[in-house]
Amino acid sequence: MQKSRLMEVWVGVFAFIGIAGLVFLAYEVSSLSHSTSENTFSVKANFTNVGGLKPRAPITISGVKIGEVTSITYDQDIYEAIVVMAIENKYDKIPEDTSASIFTAGLLGEQYIGLDPGGAEDYLEDGSEIDITQSAIVLEKVIGEFLFSQTADDE
Repeated sequence: MQKSRLMEVWVGVFAFIGIAGLVFLAYEVSSLSHSTSENTFSVKANFTNVGGLKPRAPITISGVKIGEVTSITYDQDIYEAIVVMAIENKYDKIPEDTSASIFTAGLLGEQYIGLDPGGAEDYLEDGSEIDITQSAIVLEKVIGEFLFSQTADDE
């Protein structure tokens, strides 16, 4: 009877460790632990279509994550989406004529914003706005245009 009780305790300990490990892994994968709210500056950009871009999406330059999307809102006056980005303070030498594009990570992956630095001597700072933007490519629209062009060619 004593061995059975000891075996139950060990099974419980291993089950607890396994569940704790899964919770830790989920926490790390969801990026909740990597908040960039401190030591950042805020930059805005307007896009005609943000596709599936979501808050906490990465902001990258040359493939290096430098920040994340903090909010996405819609401006009813200019009919565009306004994306607010938090960029880490250590990346404070980004030229003000930098362009922003929305990309997809892989064929069916998450969307992110890629910045392409310009050549200006002045740099982005807190409250700056990126003027040159490239909206997300909507796959359904591209396929529809391709099929429509194929049909027009056949006629």
